[in-house]
Amino acid sequence: MAAEIRNAARRDGGLVRFENVGLRYGMGPEVLKDINFSIAPRSFQYLTGPSGAGKTTLIRLVLMALKPTRGLVNLFGQDVSRLDATTLTGFRRRMGVVFQDFRLLDHLTLYENVALPLRVLGKEETSYRAEVVELLRWVGLGERMHAVPPVLSGGEKQRAAIARALISRPELLLADEPTGNVDPGLGRRLLRLFMELQSLGTAVVIATHDLALMELYDAPRLVLVDGHLHVDA
Repeated sequence: MAAEIRNAARRDGGLVRFENVGLRYGMGPEVLKDINFSIAPRSFQYLTGPSGAGKTTLIRLVLMALKPTRGLVNLFGQDVSRLDATTLTGFRRRMGVVFQDFRLLDHLTLYENVALPLRVLGKEETSYRAEVVELLRWVGLGERMHAVPPVLSGGEKQRAAIARALISRPELLLADEPTGNVDPGLGRRLLRLFMELQSLGTAVVIATHDLALMELYDAPRLVLVDGHLHVDA
């Protein structure tokens, strides 16, 4: 079944496709209007726009944490409005997300935080321990794996959040302002991690309003302004 879904995504030409999507809360005005874009496998894109433009809201629509008021959302080759809850859960597991506020559990070590998605799936620790350790080393936290989040810097928490998002080997990674809490030097390091991840086969979308960061690596920009989105290739 998983292979069939991946093949459908290839035929459709993307992992994600939005057609004329709109979103409003209650009876208020639309906050997102006629949104059209797609995310291809193994691609790299920025999602940008001023603070409050709706970048996080759009990410939540991709994650299916919000339902659009109108329009078509197609994920992995299928119209999400026609999918049951079990299939939607499976789709979410094929995506990784790095939140602005990290969402690490303070009572767990970094190792335990990164391993948590696999524990939730019921996997035995012996099947993933080496992979978690390797991933923590890849993001530069090999010496901190037994530390708990309250004693870490913002940059360390950010890298731990990235590792947790990657442990399930997602086909698509969504990062919401991943450099917003770090200095420019670490921001460049994080960008290199995302670039390396894309080279390994994961599609990457970085939501940011950091112009200096986007100038470091040229990639298409999805620009949100006043609820409308346009693509700056």
